[in-house]
Amino acid sequence: MLDHGEAPLATEPPSAPSRGPSTSFGSRLMRRKPVEALVAESGQGEGGTLRRSLTMWQLTMISIGATLGTGIFVVLGEATPLAGPAVAISFVLAGLTALFSALSYAELAGSIPVSGSSYSYSYATMGEIVAWICGWCLILEYGVSVAAVAVGWGEYLNELLDGTFGFTIPDSVSAPLGEGGYINLPALVVILLAMVFLMRGAKESARVNTIMVVVKIVTLVLFCTIGFMGIKAGNYTPLAPLGVTGISAAAATLFFSYIGFDAASTAGEEAKNPKRDLPRAIMLSLLVVTVLYCLVALVAVGAMPWQDFEGTDAALAQIMKDVTGHSFWSVVLAAGAVVAIASVVFAVLYGQTRILFAMARDGLVPKVFAKVDARTGSPRANTLIVSLFCGVLAATIPLGELANATSIGTLFAFALVNVAVVILRYTRPDMPRTFRVALFPVTPILGLLFCLYMMVSLPGVTWVVFGGWMIVGLVLYFGYGMRRSRLAAAEK
Repeated sequence: MLDHGEAPLATEPPSAPSRGPSTSFGSRLMRRKPVEALVAESGQGEGGTLRRSLTMWQLTMISIGATLGTGIFVVLGEATPLAGPAVAISFVLAGLTALFSALSYAELAGSIPVSGSSYSYSYATMGEIVAWICGWCLILEYGVSVAAVAVGWGEYLNELLDGTFGFTIPDSVSAPLGEGGYINLPALVVILLAMVFLMRGAKESARVNTIMVVVKIVTLVLFCTIGFMGIKAGNYTPLAPLGVTGISAAAATLFFSYIGFDAASTAGEEAKNPKRDLPRAIMLSLLVVTVLYCLVALVAVGAMPWQDFEGTDAALAQIMKDVTGHSFWSVVLAAGAVVAIASVVFAVLYGQTRILFAMARDGLVPKVFAKVDARTGSPRANTLIVSLFCGVLAATIPLGELANATSIGTLFAFALVNVAVVILRYTRPDMPRTFRVALFPVTPILGLLFCLYMMVSLPGVTWVVFGGWMIVGLVLYFGYGMRRSRLAAAEK
């Protein structure tokens, strides 16, 4: 629940960790960064500071912008063949998993309003090695999901071009290797466009994002209105042709669709009133997204047999064409999808840069990611590097593998957030909290269990990719971050 009392942000300088006699390997791995130090450093970067300019409305739009669109416009085509008409139940299951974690995020965002999101929460509660692992998972969540979403954007761009001009971008330059092409140029282009806007600063970027979010909400409401006329009761039977296993598998894939509700927590150092506004933005955005996802899924599977979703990344546009018998409305939806998915790329890319900003400030990644441009008040070098990296991924890797890899990284990070809220409640019970998780500790424990269940439901190849990702991350930590961290420097 929300606490209307607003506790002031800490302003005292961060206290250095005590220099105890133990400098063992284990103690270095488990060193923690005090909450007061995290809050006191808020906004501070290399050569400048982030600007506090975002309102609760803009924070909510960032979260909705980062979330709403991908699961409906892109991943629905992959999840429906797994669950059949019960894909709407899969959305509910994935949304319930997100809700438990969202409650934990809301409490921690109101207590530790900083850019690092779950990375910073882990640093304050479970130690440096866990924080690094969490941050590395967040790079998988945000950075790789930008690439995955950008791939789907190209599908709807082709739908729009086909409906308006009668041509499409050739597969050779609109699909990656293994899917009939050599490079996905549309995916690269949308990421570079998002990069240009983000470099202008948080306030200006938030205005652009808000416009795009309104467009995509109107587009989905329009789809529900028209698609409702094409619903056939027979399309809902059998409800779950592949059983509970299929529903769970689809839910694990669709959890990718809920990535982004935590994006508001990455804006903790650019919010005007973070302790009050961050929890509200997180919860409101998740509510809006879940309702729209379930409505659109119910209409979609009612209007088109679930078997026909196989192999399509632009299912909603096809449904609009089939229901109306005209290409006009499918073109309208494709245009809305182009804007909608671009806003996901935009908002998630924003979140990735802010997490790396926090990690760089702590010394775990190079300082260039914490450099703030004095004119725009934004990490421009960080944005450029991240955008180019994500652009290369989007241009060369197929969507399916990206989406599953992102889901497992997100679920792991969310699991840590649920653990962190429990630890902080017991270790710092008197800390001011503007939002408290209801039914504590049952709610965060359920959040942890749901995340683990979703992880187990993912295919084996995803675990192999995740394992490889974690090995690379640990090599980087022991080779660079462990020795370069600011806490390590303070111990010398």
